[in-house]
Amino acid sequence: MYKAYATLVTLVAFAKDRLEREEKGATAVEYGLMVGLIAVVIIAAVTLLGTQLRTMFENVVGALGG
Repeated sequence: MYKAYATLVTLVAFAKDRLEREEKGATAVEYGLMVGLIAVVIIAAVTLLGTQLRTMFENVVGALGG
């Protein structure tokens, strides 16, 4: 989890530096930040819910006779 946090902090620092230098690339940086944040949220959700999802799928497979 620390690695994901470090990546996010690095991405934010890079974006801040880029925005201060020029406005032309601001939109691309903003989209990059949004994609990075969405990726972090997905990773966190899978990490937190992974065991519950696995159990649910195993129950479904068992109910289907597989």
